[in-house]
Amino acid sequence: MSEPDPADQTPYARLAPDLMLDALDAVGLRGDGRFIALNSYENRVYQVSLEDGPAVVAKFYRPGRWSDAQILEEHAFATELAGREIPVVAPLPLRPVSPDASVSGEHDTLAAFAGYRYAVYPRRGGRAPELDDPDTLERIGRFIGRIHAVGAIAPFAHRPAVDVAGFGEEPRAWLLAHDFVPADLLPAWRGIVDRALDAVREAFARAGAAKAIRLHGDCHAGNILWTDDGPHFVDFDDARSGPAIQDLWMLLSGDRASMTRQLSDLLAGYEDFADLDRRELQLIEPLRTLRLIHYSAWLARRWHDPAFPAAFPWFGTQRYWQDRVLELREQVAAMQEPPLECG
Repeated sequence: MSEPDPADQTPYARLAPDLMLDALDAVGLRGDGRFIALNSYENRVYQVSLEDGPAVVAKFYRPGRWSDAQILEEHAFATELAGREIPVVAPLPLRPVSPDASVSGEHDTLAAFAGYRYAVYPRRGGRAPELDDPDTLERIGRFIGRIHAVGAIAPFAHRPAVDVAGFGEEPRAWLLAHDFVPADLLPAWRGIVDRALDAVREAFARAGAAKAIRLHGDCHAGNILWTDDGPHFVDFDDARSGPAIQDLWMLLSGDRASMTRQLSDLLAGYEDFADLDRRELQLIEPLRTLRLIHYSAWLARRWHDPAFPAAFPWFGTQRYWQDRVLELREQVAAMQEPPLECG
């Protein structure tokens, strides 16, 4: 593996507990010293107990990943959805009480302190949704439909798109340029990635010009919290433009019959509020393929962050890359199958 750019190493090295508490104090949120690290690798996210109010969730953005304009579009989208009473967790407005902090955005939701940008969210609990329950899937589909109805009103100006270039071609080129694939597996990996990307391009061509709308972008079960009142959606950090099916396919799993049932249950609620272009069903396996390629490159790009080797010790091993070759072969075969059918 090649060495990363020294300027990109350990971006959170200075993000000590005192700095995080000082950052919150600088926007009028005084912590009582208790905080819990939440499950996040791309950013650093903590539940923080306050002296004079309910606990909040503080999210410190990875330096250099998003521009201010891109983060503020994420915030504006979540705020717009919350304003329409769609159950998403939107960032709180912040007010600096110290000259060391600044806030920006139409709703003053993005703060900066000591070189770190951060946002603060209300704490919302919940449990994992039961995706094997048809009623649960229908309710989730109903809210995704509402999100997409709003997402189709106007486009993103700054957030990138879910496309072959950004999720397939660029990650492939980056992994090859940085020597992450073992030399003895390189021909097999490069060959199957190229075959997979050809199949993805063919599928997108068959689907035609799918309408790009504002999406959650990473709508898997871990970003949906379930309560007695139903679901709420968290973590719009990967919000992008793209086809509507991007926010549905990650909730499908199992064999073809199982995925067909799950998709029908989702659409039973979804299409109360938004129409799904059935041509997009051809993109489920291509989008899954792009995510797999992108995921390998994401791990490689972040390998200098100490949290990644600790959390993903299997990454980069001979077995890892052998499994990726087999996985992509299966995806090439899956992309030759007819798309899922639903009513």
